Amino acid sequence: MGVAAKERLTKKLTANTKEAKRFRDMVDAELGGTSHYAFAPWFASLLGALTSDPKYCAFAVAKTDAEVASEEALIAQGKKAAVSGDSYLEVGGVIGGLAMVYDHCFADLTSAQKTRWVAYAEQAVWNVWHPSEAKWGTTTFPWSGWSIDNPFNNYHYSFLRATMLLGLATAGDSPSGQGNVDLFRETKLPILISAFEKDLQGGGSREGTGYGTSHKSLFELYDFWEATTGETVWNLTSHTRASLPNFIHATVPTMDRIAPIGDHARDSTASFFDYHREQVLVLQHLLGKDDPLTDVAQTFLEGVSVKEMGQAFEYVWDFLYAEPSHAKAPLSKLPKTFHGTGTGVTYFRSGWTADATWGALIAGPYTESHAHHDQGSLLFYKSAWLAADELLETHSGIVQEEELHNLVRLVKGGKILRMQAEKSPGVTTALHDEARHLYWAGSMGALYGDPSVTRVEREVVFLREAETYVVFDRVEVAGGTSVYTLNAPKKPALVGARWTVDGPGGGLELLPLAPAGLVGTVVDWKTVDADFLGGFRLDLPSTGSARYLTVLAPTGKVTTATPSTAGGLQVVDLAFTGGATAKVSFSVDGSGGHLVLSGAPAVDVELAAGVVVPPFML
Repeated sequence: MGVAAKERLTKKLTANTKEAKRFRDMVDAELGGTSHYAFAPWFASLLGALTSDPKYCAFAVAKTDAEVASEEALIAQGKKAAVSGDSYLEVGGVIGGLAMVYDHCFADLTSAQKTRWVAYAEQAVWNVWHPSEAKWGTTTFPWSGWSIDNPFNNYHYSFLRATMLLGLATAGDSPSGQGNVDLFRETKLPILISAFEKDLQGGGSREGTGYGTSHKSLFELYDFWEATTGETVWNLTSHTRASLPNFIHATVPTMDRIAPIGDHARDSTASFFDYHREQVLVLQHLLGKDDPLTDVAQTFLEGVSVKEMGQAFEYVWDFLYAEPSHAKAPLSKLPKTFHGTGTGVTYFRSGWTADATWGALIAGPYTESHAHHDQGSLLFYKSAWLAADELLETHSGIVQEEELHNLVRLVKGGKILRMQAEKSPGVTTALHDEARHLYWAGSMGALYGDPSVTRVEREVVFLREAETYVVFDRVEVAGGTSVYTLNAPKKPALVGARWTVDGPGGGLELLPLAPAGLVGTVVDWKTVDADFLGGFRLDLPSTGSARYLTVLAPTGKVTTATPSTAGGLQVVDLAFTGGATAKVSFSVDGSGGHLVLSGAPAVDVELAAGVVVPPFML
C-alpha cells in the first residue's frame, strides 16, 4: 500500500466517518465470531496495516494459512487445488487476497508461511498462463485456457488481478515476484490497452451490462497499481473515462434498474446493486475531483436506489472510495443520448427526471458468449418496463435467443434463423441526436451468416416531447418469413387497432401500421418453459420481403396515426395530445427518410446516414 493511500484511509478511520465505522465494525464482528458471507481475510489485514493493531493481522494470517493448508492437503493427495475450479475464475479473489494479506502483514508471517504461501500462489498464477502444462504437485492438470488471451472477458480480469497483486506483494522476496510484475505491466496490460483502444471505444463491455460489471475489478487494479507504484495507467485507454457516463446512461430514470443487455445470471431483474455502486465509486476515484464527470457521478450516487453498500462484503469499497463531500453537478450536464462505438449500444431518453421515457438499441459486434441475440432490439421504459426484455422474467438470466428480444425475427423452413457470434457485426449506420428528436439506424443482416438473409435493417425516430418511437424495419430473407416481436411484463391487449400494455401512468401503446392487416398472437412465456417466471410476447408475422412500420408511445400520447405510401416512401402522419403533429417518412427500399415536426423550433430534416457520437458532457 502506498503512502498516500495509507494516509487517506487512516484519516477516514481517525475521523470515524460513516464508511470507516461500518467497515471496521463489520470486521470486528467477524473477529468476534460473526460469519459474514464472502468475508475476505484481507479486510482484516487492511485494518491491521492502517491501525497497527495486532489482532487484525493475527486473524487474517490464521485464516489465510488455513486456506493454504487446505489446498496443500488436496495437492498432497494428487488432486487439483480448489482455486483451479471453474477454469480458475476465482483465482483473482483467492490469490489476490492472499497477496494483500502477505503484504499488509508481512512482519507477522513466519519464514515457513511465506515460503508455503508464495509457492502455492505462484503455481496458481503460472498454471493460469500455461494451461497445457498446468500442474499441482507432481501431477499435470491441463485446462482449457479459457480467455487467457481475451481482454474483453470477465475471466481475464481475475487472471490479471492474481498476477499483478502477487507480483507487487512478492517482488524482492521471490525470484518470480518481479517476473509477475513485468508479465502484468509489460505484456498483459499493453495487450488489453491496445484492444480497448481499437475495439472498445466508448466504454462498457461486449459481455453486456451483467457480466460487464466485472470491469469494476479491472478499474480497481488500475487504482491498486497507482497506489503502489505511483504510475497512473487508467488513462492509457479512453475506455476508463468513457465507462462512467456509459454506465450512468445505462441506468433507467427511476435509478433502480440498469439496461438488461446480455446474460444476467446473478440477478435476472437487472436491479441496481452494490456492484454497480462499486463500479461508479472506483471510476469517480480514478478520474479525480478535477474531472467534471465526477461531480455528475456524485449526484448519480446520491440518487440511485443503493446509496450505501447493502452487503457486508461490499463495505470495503465504500470505505476505500466513497467521498460524501464531493462536489455535485446535475445529471442534465450529460446529453440525453449516449453511444458506445465499441459495443454498438445506444441509450437515449426524453429527459433526466424520474418520469422520463428511456430507451436502448444495439447494432454492433457480437463476439462474447455472454452476449445475446439482441441486435436491433429496442427497449422502452417509463416508470417501469413497458417494452421489455424477457430476460427480466427468467430464473436463470441466461436465455439468449431472438424470441426474448424486441426485434424482427426470421423464420425459414419452420425454424428461427439465429444470429451467429463471430460473423460480420451489426452496424450502427446512423445516429443523429438533436434537441427534439433522435434518429438511429442499424443493419443486422450480416450477423446471420446466411446467404438467404439479404437485409435486416431497423430505423428509429424518437420524438422526445411526445416520448414516442417511430420504427421502420426492412427485412428480406429468401424463402422465409419474419415476425415482428414485442415482449412486455403485462399481457398485450388489442383495443381497436392498437395493442396496449398496462403500466404505471397508463402504460404503452403499439400501433402496427404496415404491412396492413397484421394479425397478432400473444404468447404467455410461463407456458413455454419452467425457466420463465412471467411476461408475454406479442408476435406480428408477415410473409415475403417485409416492411414493418410501427409506433410505440405512452398510452394516450398519439391521437391519430395515418400511414400512406408515395414516391417510394412509407409515411406516417401523427397527431399528439396537445395538438402537436409529426410526419415521418422512410425510404421503402433505400435508406433514411424525412422528419417534419411542429412546434418551436419546427423541425424539417432529412434522416441521413452517418454516426455523430454525442459528447460526454454538454
